[in-house]
Amino acid sequence: MDNNQISDAFYLLSKLMDIHGENAFKSKSYASSAFAIEKLTTPLVEIPLNEIASLKGIGASSAQKIIEFIQNGEIFSLSEIITKTPPGIIEMLKIKGIGPKKINTIWKEMEIETIGELLYACKENRLKLYKGFGEKTQQNVIESIEFYFKHKGSYLYAQAELIIHDVYSFLLTLFPNNRIEIIGEFKRQLEIIHQLEFMMDTPIQHIESTLVNYTDFSLKEKTNDRLIYSTNAGIDIHLFSASSTDFLKSYLQHTSSEECWQKILPHFENLHPSIITETTFFESIGLAPIPAFLRESSTIFEKVNKKLPDIINIKDIKGVIHCHSNWSDGNNTLEEMALAAINLGMEYLVISDHSKTAFYAQGLSIEKVLAQHQQIDEINKKLFPFKIFKSIESDILFDGNLDYPDDILHRFDLVIASIHSNLKMNEEKAMMRLLKAIENPYTTILGHMTGRLLLSRPGYPVDHKKIIDACAANHVVIELNANPSRLDIDWRQIEYALRKNVLISINPDSHHTDGLKDIQYGIWVAQKAMVTKENNLSSFDLHDFEKYLASVRK
Repeated sequence: MDNNQISDAFYLLSKLMDIHGENAFKSKSYASSAFAIEKLTTPLVEIPLNEIASLKGIGASSAQKIIEFIQNGEIFSLSEIITKTPPGIIEMLKIKGIGPKKINTIWKEMEIETIGELLYACKENRLKLYKGFGEKTQQNVIESIEFYFKHKGSYLYAQAELIIHDVYSFLLTLFPNNRIEIIGEFKRQLEIIHQLEFMMDTPIQHIESTLVNYTDFSLKEKTNDRLIYSTNAGIDIHLFSASSTDFLKSYLQHTSSEECWQKILPHFENLHPSIITETTFFESIGLAPIPAFLRESSTIFEKVNKKLPDIINIKDIKGVIHCHSNWSDGNNTLEEMALAAINLGMEYLVISDHSKTAFYAQGLSIEKVLAQHQQIDEINKKLFPFKIFKSIESDILFDGNLDYPDDILHRFDLVIASIHSNLKMNEEKAMMRLLKAIENPYTTILGHMTGRLLLSRPGYPVDHKKIIDACAANHVVIELNANPSRLDIDWRQIEYALRKNVLISINPDSHHTDGLKDIQYGIWVAQKAMVTKENNLSSFDLHDFEKYLASVRK
């Protein structure tokens, strides 16, 4: 049980109270408590129960509910209100554009209780007839629901990662004498995972008879070589059975795209029985071993001869670029972020808090920028030779300009330019804003190019090649935002950027110290694009990073 689970429970309680039209003061207090819990750096389960009520932002009523949750695994009033709420109404909270008060109208006035019914009502133009819903809102709801349906049953790589290694360990305890391998989308390091897949050299009947005793696994489907189980975690698990003699062939099939598998398959016709590993297989056909994360496009076979380039890994990262502190919407102080980076073995940290227009994120006024720079100077003296660089994540405004006058932009060591507002744009508008920002002489890095949030929000439409060409012409680095919900730029577009000699920068966009570790998610997708440390700005050591900044500022 962690603080995020407890915070989520309080947010849900607050929203359900609003949906039911209950005491608004209490609802707001629970939402405030949820926010306070999110900001805590100590797990609530480690705090003495009698001290919880004295924590900032948590009153006596919320403290009692926290204690309930810690001791019983539930908040009784939340469990009670959930039983009074149709499941489809709770599911509506996942649809962007409709908050609790609008859901109350949908449920109580329109008598709609499922997302499917709501979509049908929208397409009949019924939603806009109700107070608080206009035609634009109705269209936004349609788009959000269709996007939600399209991606339902899909998971971020980071979400799947939380489960898959536990499942793997569990299977090893049940089948200690068998070979078990992780395969499928997770093994290929895809950003979206639809199911967890494993290969076992275990007869399918034995797998089924063993798992029948475990209620966490519910058999959905069975074929000659596969069992599909649904789980309490909500994600399906596919267990493939292969004999020892067929294991390599089956393993390569299920760790390669169909396009790559069709290139691999013919080589099995006359394969010598002694070839039983990936490495020896690729060597037998005259190629360097091609890892699963590169087995997407058949063009990989043309690119690889005897040797792969030294593809980037986490040890190649020398600095943390793009972080937020509590000067804007981060959880931690500048020094805490710096010390966390030092603990990861980093040589420098680029602090890039939000700019003044981002009022929702406590963006920095000019006065706050100057004060932050003074504090950075003081910390740099204290932590030498480690260095914090002065940066800003400047909003790209609606007209494509950056968010400060030139005399302030000049004070930063580097500027990350990102779009955060007015996201519903056609390609023409999006390209105008992006290209103008790229051409600004103070832009060093283009942040999260499309603004997408995986499984939540599609990115605005862009012409990737034109943006990359503009970055090449203006010596602008393209961010690979490593937040597992973003992973933007998409790895499929990176090959062209590398061809145009545009640097990538794998950045965590972290808002707390733990978020620095998100760099690994960026590494995993960068590997799919064959990024090397030479192609990645955050792999530059401190000396080379300073040298690079000096050269682009000229």
